[in-house]
Amino acid sequence: MNKARRPLIAGNWKMNHGGATACNLASAVRRTTDAFDKVDVVVCPPFTAIASIAEELRGSAVQVGAQNVNPKDSGAYTGEISVSMLIDAGAKWVILGHSERRAMFGETDTLVAEKTRVVLDAGLRPIVCVGELLEEREKGQTLEVVKRQLNAFASILADKPGVGAIAYEPVWAIGTGKTAGPAEAQEVHAMIRARLREISAELAEKTR
Repeated sequence: MNKARRPLIAGNWKMNHGGATACNLASAVRRTTDAFDKVDVVVCPPFTAIASIAEELRGSAVQVGAQNVNPKDSGAYTGEISVSMLIDAGAKWVILGHSERRAMFGETDTLVAEKTRVVLDAGLRPIVCVGELLEEREKGQTLEVVKRQLNAFASILADKPGVGAIAYEPVWAIGTGKTAGPAEAQEVHAMIRARLREISAELAEKTR
């Protein structure tokens, strides 16, 4: 591992934990990771808990992230949230392109790229997700699919090397009983790193 890249541990709470329960969990994460001085830790709770958790973690190395964002800053977008709202709440990171967002809400590579641009421009840090379905894995399309997803936003990350992160989530290994082994994950990681290097050596070296 490049010594310039600090490991990043980010926990996506999905639609779980709010109110006092969320703050208690955040406090537990803080206590558990206080001694982790060589990694960055991020918790991504539901939107309603971001502000209270940001306050709970004030003065801590643990940072707060959001699970999604709308690329528009305001308007008639019922149920959505903007980057300015996330900043006001205390978020520092934003998960983008999660497999559940792609599958359940039809998020496209183009939309993920648009969100990546908006997040970076606002001074937040994106964690952009990529990954293939079981059917795509079985057809030997893993690298093709992940590269397509990557190509949509990689050049945007190059504008601020090291600010964003990429999360490989093999969708076929989530809740299926199947496991992605180290070799399978590393094959994808190597492809991602090589593709980033084609865009910018600095991007490849600094992206986590």
